[in-house]
Amino acid sequence: MPGKANSAFMKPLALSADLEAVVGKGPLPRSEVVKKLWAYIKKNNLQDQTNKRNINADENLKKVFGGKAVVNMFEMTKLVSKHLS
Repeated sequence: MPGKANSAFMKPLALSADLEAVVGKGPLPRSEVVKKLWAYIKKNNLQDQTNKRNINADENLKKVFGGKAVVNMFEMTKLVSKHLS
């Protein structure tokens, strides 16, 4: 059922302290976390200029990305999920 999946997607989730340092205080729905994450990435110019799918992590994002300096968009979503509960 698409309606059911959508409500789960919109449900506010608790954020880890590391994630809150980037997107602000939770709880937030996953969609909002991703939106704020992209705002942070764009504001700090962390999107790789040659390969736009890659994000170059600063110190705050490294904590969210499990210490990785560079992650791609798809990996980012998976890594961020570990910080939501």
